[in-house]
Amino acid sequence: MKRIASLCLAAAICAAPALADEGMWTFNSFPAAKVKAKYGFEPTKDWLDHLRLSSVRIAGGCSASVVSADGLVMTNHHCARECIENLSGNMKKDFNRDGWFAKTEKDEARCPGMELNQLTDISDVTKKVQDATKDVPTEKFSEVQKSVIAGIEKECATSDEFRCEVVTLFRGGRYDLYKYRRLQDIRLVFAPEDGIAFFGGDPDNFMFPRYDLDVSFVRIYGKDGKPMKMDHHLAWSDGSLKEGDVTFVSGNPGGTSRGLTVAQLDDDRDMRMPMVLMRMAELRGFITMYQSRGAEQKRHSNDLLFGVENGFKAYKGRHAALADKAFYGQLVKNEQDFRAKVKARPELEKQYGAVWDTIGGLVKKQQAYRKEYNALERGPVSDLFGIARGYVRFAEESGKPNGERLKEFTDARLPQFKQGMLANRPIYDEMEIATLTWSLTKMREDLGPDHPVIKRVFGVKSPLQIATAAVKGTRLKDIKVDKTGNATGGLRKDLLDGGKAKIDASKDPMIELARSFDADARAIRKKYETEVDGPVKKQQELLAKARFAVYGDAIYPDATFTLRLSYGAVKGYEENGAQVKPFTTIAGAFDRHTGADPFALPKTWLAAKAKLGMDVPFNLVTTNDIIGGNSGSPMVNQKGEVVGLVFDGNIQSLGGDYGFDESVNRTVAVHSAALMEAMEKVYGAKRLVDEIKGAAAGVKSGQP
Repeated sequence: MKRIASLCLAAAICAAPALADEGMWTFNSFPAAKVKAKYGFEPTKDWLDHLRLSSVRIAGGCSASVVSADGLVMTNHHCARECIENLSGNMKKDFNRDGWFAKTEKDEARCPGMELNQLTDISDVTKKVQDATKDVPTEKFSEVQKSVIAGIEKECATSDEFRCEVVTLFRGGRYDLYKYRRLQDIRLVFAPEDGIAFFGGDPDNFMFPRYDLDVSFVRIYGKDGKPMKMDHHLAWSDGSLKEGDVTFVSGNPGGTSRGLTVAQLDDDRDMRMPMVLMRMAELRGFITMYQSRGAEQKRHSNDLLFGVENGFKAYKGRHAALADKAFYGQLVKNEQDFRAKVKARPELEKQYGAVWDTIGGLVKKQQAYRKEYNALERGPVSDLFGIARGYVRFAEESGKPNGERLKEFTDARLPQFKQGMLANRPIYDEMEIATLTWSLTKMREDLGPDHPVIKRVFGVKSPLQIATAAVKGTRLKDIKVDKTGNATGGLRKDLLDGGKAKIDASKDPMIELARSFDADARAIRKKYETEVDGPVKKQQELLAKARFAVYGDAIYPDATFTLRLSYGAVKGYEENGAQVKPFTTIAGAFDRHTGADPFALPKTWLAAKAKLGMDVPFNLVTTNDIIGGNSGSPMVNQKGEVVGLVFDGNIQSLGGDYGFDESVNRTVAVHSAALMEAMEKVYGAKRLVDEIKGAAAGVKSGQP
């Protein structure tokens, strides 16, 4: 990773450079005036509202956008991989390998368990949350805050059609209530082959130049079984885009750590990330060996391997950033400057001066609990175990008052939980036995053979024996669905409908395995929330107030997997003394083709070569500030038209978890022209091209 000589962590901690395209901004606090000052264009409220309502979040991860009045949605191929793999399993095909195109509307197939969320309303509930916890003892902070948030979310979620979340911003400085419309019937329309959607594979991941068609299209259907009419959708640009043009990215960045203290950064660098990297490396090796069992095993484990490899490379980049002395030294200086400003004002020093040292003490306690918490509460890598634990906890939580439940079982969140439990996803016994065996082996390794949980759960059995008996004996795969994928019967539905009595009476071996150490997992979670999580949140609220007092509140918060808008421009960069141009072309993909994976273009592309415009731009980079979770985000111009589809960042952007350097941090996107060129000339998907461009029915963009 390039050494960074200077770094602005955030406007909240150091004065942001006047020309830096920094920030993942909330839509209700977007710095339109700053954009005008730099680019001569000021987004209006109508412009922002239209883009917000045209953007959607894929529940569980990734971003997307509505691109037609008939509910057509654009996202990345890697964001739709789970859907594609699930349909492959259910239909006994391999659509990740071979691609998918529904030639007619009736061929569009429902994605099991997939849900999209459209952000309809944002309201400030800071006073209500902070007043409830104002004089609460530290050990009660997490419990009281959880209760008040559950109440706010329940009052907001008036039906199962809505999802409400209280979003913590500035790590406790502000709390906003986000209300989402839940879009639950999502069907796959188009996805290219893996060979072009992830051309270059892991070697090219987080790199540039790139030549990827990382795209999929899905469609939103309504309760009437027809494509849903959408009031807002994005228009398509004419493909004109040059270096220096302003760009906007609307998406859901998963999380950044720019507001952490040095004590927390030290823990990330020296303790947490090395542990995560070791575990991911082991899991990657395990899955790779599992894939050697055969073609089918490789197919149904590819999505898991893709996720692990992507995460491993991302964590390596973040760790490298913190290990860079210049980069890390600037983070330390930022905190020192902040603390000095607090200390210089006696009233601030009295209120906030002890925060950093208090957080440092809590980090040490967090480290002491981490191994047991991860082993027991995070649970095994197993779909069946996850379902079983879900039922065990649903039975335990459903009878409690809303404010006392685990947050994932509160009234506002139950509809999504139930949808996930009843999704008709294929489950493979061989893989379940393998992953559960691996996970139990690691649990014993982490806790030690003399730990009470290990002695009680394992007894005289090996991890393989426990996993085999649980997987082969369970009936939790049993689910019946109608032709559109809605659950109509089977054990999973019976258990959910029967509630606590039915679940408590179940002797299903996977449920019994989950039940065997659930009390222990709950205990370490309770201890962690009471002694670490709650106290840290309380201190972070104080830290946020100190930050506002010193730097003002015209700043952006850390990412929280909620909708954000960043602005930037098409711009190349310098790497290792060489200039990296901002665009690649379709010709470059053929030049990079070797015929061997991961640099083998699909046969469809080789056959269509003579029809393709070799000078059509393929991928591009911009200065937009993004992070993981922005995958699938639309990139638009000042007219609000689609000019690209975000699918990655360059290797330097991985340090963006902790700070932003405009000279090298880059967003990587598929150019809108390449998307149209490929869909029409490679895949013959003219019905979609016409729909997107509005030619089929003369649709309007919905632009104000």
